Amino acid sequence: MDKIGLTYIVDDDPLYNFGAKKLLALTSFTEDASFFLNGEAAWKDFEKRIREDVVLPDAILLDINMPIMNGWQFLDRVSEANFTHPVKIFVISSSINQDEMDRAKNYPLVVDYITKPMTLDKFKFLKKRILDL
Repeated sequence: MDKIGLTYIVDDDPLYNFGAKKLLALTSFTEDASFFLNGEAAWKDFEKRIREDVVLPDAILLDINMPIMNGWQFLDRVSEANFTHPVKIFVISSSINQDEMDRAKNYPLVVDYITKPMTLDKFKFLKKRILDL
């Protein structure tokens, strides 16, 4: 992959989203980013994109603890969906609970579990990692 086309940021924290927007811009992380405040909104958009056969995200930065539909529920839905685009999911969480880290790695689409706070260096590393996959 030469560039990251579309990135989903799925997180209910407005401060995190504000910072992520700034860091995405500073790192030229992606051509386009879509922000969702819960897994259900992200899932609806993802499902619509599958149905309409339009561009799916190359990367999803997914929080776990959110209202309405949490990250685990989102991962379950995406894992059951039928699509061929190579989506790379990174769980981005403030939790350092080893059980959650292990659980995330049981999902084939999850590339890694990264702990917050997200910094400029973490976004640079993440971009390189996505492009190298």
